[in-house]
This record gives sequence, C-alpha cells and structure tokens, in this order.
Amino acid sequence: MRGFSHRSRMQQFGYRKEDFVGKPVVAIVNTWSEMNPCHSHLRERAEAVKKGVWQAGGFPVEIPAFSITETYMKPSPMLYRNLLAMETEENLRSLPVDGAVLMGGCDKTTPGLLMGAISMNLPFIYLPAGPMLRGNWKGQPLGSGTDLWKFWTERCAGTISETEWNEMEGGIARSPGFCMTMGTASTMTAMAEALGLTLPGASSIPAVDSNHVRMAIDCGKRIIEMIWEDRKPKELLTSESFDNAITVDMALGGSTNAVIHLIALARRCCLDLKLNRFDEISRRVPVLADIRPSGRFLMEDFYYAGGLRALMAQISDLLHLNCRTVNGRTVGENLEGACLNNSEVIRLRENPLEASGGTAILYGNLAPDGAVIKTSAASYHLLQHTGPAVVFTDYEHLDHQINREDLNVTADSVLVLQNAGPLGGPGMPEWGMLPIPGRLLQQGVRDMVRISDARMSGTSYGTCVLHVAPESYVGGPLALVRDGDLISLDVPNRRLDVLLTENEVAARRAAWSRPAPLFRRGYGSLYAAHVTQAHEGCDFDFLETDEGTPEPEIH
Repeated sequence: MRGFSHRSRMQQFGYRKEDFVGKPVVAIVNTWSEMNPCHSHLRERAEAVKKGVWQAGGFPVEIPAFSITETYMKPSPMLYRNLLAMETEENLRSLPVDGAVLMGGCDKTTPGLLMGAISMNLPFIYLPAGPMLRGNWKGQPLGSGTDLWKFWTERCAGTISETEWNEMEGGIARSPGFCMTMGTASTMTAMAEALGLTLPGASSIPAVDSNHVRMAIDCGKRIIEMIWEDRKPKELLTSESFDNAITVDMALGGSTNAVIHLIALARRCCLDLKLNRFDEISRRVPVLADIRPSGRFLMEDFYYAGGLRALMAQISDLLHLNCRTVNGRTVGENLEGACLNNSEVIRLRENPLEASGGTAILYGNLAPDGAVIKTSAASYHLLQHTGPAVVFTDYEHLDHQINREDLNVTADSVLVLQNAGPLGGPGMPEWGMLPIPGRLLQQGVRDMVRISDARMSGTSYGTCVLHVAPESYVGGPLALVRDGDLISLDVPNRRLDVLLTENEVAARRAAWSRPAPLFRRGYGSLYAAHVTQAHEGCDFDFLETDEGTPEPEIH
C-alpha cells in the first residue's frame, strides 16, 4: 500500500515507473531565493545536478530549504542558522531519499546545511555557490564588504562624495555568487572542502564560470556512487579532519566566524573541539592567501592562482593527508598535481603574508571562556594596548552616541559594546567592527581597539576583539565594565583583562541584574531557551547528540 502511494504520486508529476523504481533517490537541497542574490544562479545549477544524477542512474528530487541571506535578514542571519540546520535534518529524515546534494554558499547556509546533514548522516556532497566576480570602480577592483567598510569610513570622514558613493554602489556586486573577499562565505566553503565534503577544487570556482556548471554535474554523478558505497559523513569526519580545516582557515586568514561554525560542526559529530585548539594550530601556520581583508587580492584571483588545492599543497606537511573525502580519495591524493600559478596571490612558505595564523584566542578576567581576534586584519601597534573604556550598553546606545561631539573619547580609548552576543543581540549580529567616532575620523584615526560579545563580518578589518564569552547578557564580565575602566589587550600573550580589583568586580556583580527576555513566543523563544555560548558553537543544546531521534515509522 505504501509503495502504491509513493509510485502513484510520482506518476502524478508525469514520471514513468522506470524513471524512479529501483534507483537511488537524491535530494537536491536548494537554498535559492529571490531575496538571496548570492544564490540567484542555483536554480540553474540544480538542473545541472539533476543531469549528473540522471546520467549516473539515479532519480533527483529538488527540495527547497530556508535561504539565509546575509544582506537582508534581521536582526541577524546567525539567529537562523540553527533553523536551517533543523530543516535540513528533518527534510532528509522525513522524506524517502537515499542521499543529498546540498546547495548553498552565503555565510550561514554552509554551516546550517552541513550541521543538519551531518546529524542525519545520509551520504551527501556539498556544492558551493561560488564567489561573485570582482567589483569595479574607476578602474580599481572592489571587494564586497571590505571595500564597503573602507569607503564608508571615508564617506563619513568627508573624503568621498555622494556621487562617488553612488557610482561605487552600482559596481561592487556585478554577478551571482557570494562575497569575493575572504569573508565568511568564502571561508566556510573552503572549510567544507578542507573537511572533505566537496569535490576537490569546488570551493573557489567563480559562480558564473563554466567550470562551476561542470562541477555541479559531477556532484550529481558522484552522489550516486556515494549512495552505493554508503559513504556517510560521520565516517569521514574525524578530529584530524577538523585540524585540517583549522589549518586551512589559518593559512587563508579566514573569517573569525569559522571558529563558531567549526565548533558547531564538530559537536554534531560528537567531537569535543575546544576553542584553544584554534590558537594551538594558528601559532604554527603561516598566512599564505594574500586576499582582502588581510591582503590585496580577491577570490577570482585566488581561483586562477590555483585555488584551495594550490594553497593546501603549500602546507601539505601541516595536514593530515590520510583523511578520507567524499570523492573516495584521501586529502593527499586530491592534492596530487595541484599547480600554483601566481605566488603573489598564494604566497610561498618562505614569503608569507604573516608568519603565523591570522586568528588568536584570548583569555583573561574579561573573557574567562575566551575571545577571538583576527590578527591578520588588525593594526600591529594596537596588539598590545591599554586604554580607558568607552562603554555602549547595546547597539542602539552605540548608534545614538558614537558621533556626539561631546563623547569622551580619544584614539587611545577602548570601545566596548555590551549585549550583542547570542542572546543579547539577539543572534550575535555582526556589530563587532564598531565604527570609529566621527570626531576621531576627522583627525585621521582609522583604527582603535574595539571589544564586544558580537561577531563581525569576515570581510571586516581592524583591531576588533570578538565573541567575548560568556556574553554580557548572561552576566559575563563584559557586563560589568564601565566608562573609564582600564582595559588591557595583550595579543602576544593571549590576554584580555579589565584592570579592576576582585572586590570591585564582586561588588558590581552583586548589583547586576539580567535583562528582560527578548522573545516570548515562536522560534525566538526556542532559540533563547537552548542556544549555547560562542565558545560552544552557538548550536542548540538538544541537537548536540545522536540520541533520542528514532527513524519515522511506516504506517
């Protein structure tokens, strides 16, 4: 009876029995949306995947999934990463499919899709949407995000006219695909490849390059083989796989957001990836990718310089080459024949952009559970700095006060933003690159030490300490900082401290009270009740387990 129902409904689509009976069923999980310009080409790519599935003897079914767009979603796309993960897992669990091709790329779609599919543990392969082409303005290349922040600062300082700003607006994003800087999107698709979850070289192909179409077809072919091999993600993903991903992240000068997402992915594999592991690996890995915001070039340049395979080949001695990948080969085998075509874009080991990894993990009395700083995008002279705090209690307070002429701030001040973490934001928005006060911009100041429990865009830059944990909303030490408190940042020694006596801290803690709940119903209420802190991956606590999820019964 169940078979009758399934077959009759497929025939309702117009398929013949021989089209699907006895063939592997492949879910093409597509995050295309008319509100997600990064994925505007994914409807076409889904057709290419279907072609590959048909050619390999399978039956493709396209399934829409929640499209988390970085550009338009409020209050923060990060709020909804776990919703996409839940939807992906339950789609693959509840429907009669044998494997999946996951299609995404915009910042949170990569970790969201991967988290859900890992928990479901069906054979899957990840298809990255690919970066957009480089922007252009007055003959100079523009990088999405990075140059937006750079030129907005100059606009605020009065050095860019409104006409020039409008010209730039029309030239910075000129094709489908995600940000072409080494922001979170490019970082996380690279992480998917480094983990072995994409075809070799897939993560850096520009979205509109014809090689991207061929890669999509190959994904459709390969997933059929994976289904017959029963090649499941939890058999591929090991602690060594995550060490590889962290190593690649550091060599790329990747987004600080990768720290949160990789921890969440590891915990979906029941692997206890600690925050300090990032720092251990960072200290021994040079930054080789000369890509904005840390460097000069863009993802299009990176692809033609040899892409991720070329970069990984440069650091092959630092990788676990025996890790298995979705194409059935090892990491080492996939790097055979990798060519480096431009040693300016992908540096040689003897000529790194930075001698050690682009991310550092800080601890101290202001961050007992850790904080993150992207050293490759920070100002060297500020990496050891002590200055008085200028405190903003939330983003609205910051927005109203930052450009006041009477704001008590100097270039030596430390800007502090509270209540911007997973719960306080809500959703840990990308507010960590606090704006430079207007008065200081006029004086030529372009960077300051900035501290928050927020994230920042992977395309951002500056001496920004992020992900301070525990967050201020739950009573972390950041909540107790007041104007004028001296704050010490010491990146070489991995310290972040507020210079207060223990008695003063205890007195302030006794006077502190937790803010009122931000959500009283719906998904937001579920999120607030179960989201973990930044150093734990900001996942839902009830999803970090293999237990308690029986397969649906057939009635």
